[in-house]
Amino acid sequence: MSIWEALAVFVAGIGAGTINTIVGSGTLITFPVLLAVGLPPITANVSNTLGLVPGSLSGAIGYRRELSGQRRRIVRFGVTAFIGGLAGAVLLLALPSEAFDAIVPALIAVALVLVVAQPRLSAALRARRARTGTTGHRDGGIALLTGLLCASVYGGYFGAAQGVLYLSLMGLLLNEDLQRLNALKNVLAVVVNGVAAIFFLFVAEFDWTAVVLIAVGSALGGQIGAKVGRRLPPTVLRGVIVAVGLAAIAQLLLN
Repeated sequence: MSIWEALAVFVAGIGAGTINTIVGSGTLITFPVLLAVGLPPITANVSNTLGLVPGSLSGAIGYRRELSGQRRRIVRFGVTAFIGGLAGAVLLLALPSEAFDAIVPALIAVALVLVVAQPRLSAALRARRARTGTTGHRDGGIALLTGLLCASVYGGYFGAAQGVLYLSLMGLLLNEDLQRLNALKNVLAVVVNGVAAIFFLFVAEFDWTAVVLIAVGSALGGQIGAKVGRRLPPTVLRGVIVAVGLAAIAQLLLN
């Protein structure tokens, strides 16, 4: 890797760490750069996964204030993310990518619709509960756990727009501030990326230069993303989520 290629990977790491903390989809920044500098797709994917772990951790630390009072959710959702992330990592090495990649753009599109419609859907859900006299599960119930499990499997497999999926699911099924959900999303990303990276350490080949460059860059980006993301109003944050998600769909379809 030349000095200019190394610089490109480092800058991509900063960008990925920043956008992952705010929304997700940082993989769409780093993965194409790793391919461009000559890494094989599987090596690029696993190196990217390991390199982004410090960025996810940095973003979660940056959002630690918003995690207050969410310990129960962190444990409950974290276990789900662990199982899903490990399953996704196994699938990456066991299945042809075409089988899984075909559904990814549609999956992201559905998540974007949920993000945009979430305020109205949540209001309608609360009104229905008020009419029927029922109360929703404070942690989203089995529906949210199932959705988070599927999103985590996808995250362990590839991870582009994983954060969009998390935010759309939690925003719909939890009566919670979007910034607090974003903080929780960052913790789940740490779990998924971490378990996938540990699994890959034993069964896959890494480009350690790329790993180090992305790790340092994404850790810096995680702090930048926490500072920027916390200041975004919910409407603006939703707009950013949609813009990133649409970019993810476009890139996946074009590739």
